[in-house]
Amino acid sequence: MSQAPATAPTERSARLAALLSRISLSDQRAFEELYRLTSAHLYGVALRIVGERPIAEEIVQEAYVNIWHHAGAYDAARSQPLTWLMSIVRNRALDLKRRREVDTIGLPGADDDGPGIQFPADGPSPVELLLAGADARAIRDCVETLEPAARQAIALAFFHGLSHGELAEHLREPLGTVKSWVRRGLAKLRRCLDQAVAAR
Repeated sequence: MSQAPATAPTERSARLAALLSRISLSDQRAFEELYRLTSAHLYGVALRIVGERPIAEEIVQEAYVNIWHHAGAYDAARSQPLTWLMSIVRNRALDLKRRREVDTIGLPGADDDGPGIQFPADGPSPVELLLAGADARAIRDCVETLEPAARQAIALAFFHGLSHGELAEHLREPLGTVKSWVRRGLAKLRRCLDQAVAAR
């Protein structure tokens, strides 16, 4: 039986690993060769995740800057070089996608005709009642005071209807951490909205 299919990837991996080793020593020629050998593949990974060519190109550019500065962190005992490169691109693409999902979640304005805010079934109903009677502008202002993690978790719970378990899976964080973000964020929202109402 021919061993060519198994040998080619091994040779490619060895070549990429050698290039990463040289890049860790600031070898620009090695960096150019690594880019030539891997950029099309890494671009494909980014494009599949974000679905937009300009954004995928930006992600790949940022990834290669990261690779240039952290090539020495590659550990051949832990992963194949292409797998390591793909993980850098994938993580950047997923992070950007999550940020953009949250950024595009608009808080309802006073004139919106859409359905009211609905928490998931395991969401805290006292806050639902609080927000139901709050001014939309006050909500927006108070949401801006939250820490990014709490703001993201609460936004996903509000407008995507995710449960605590789904939030944990979506954000790749432990369930307890996500619950803590939501609990602290909602408590801060309550205090902020109470102050806004009192100031009227």
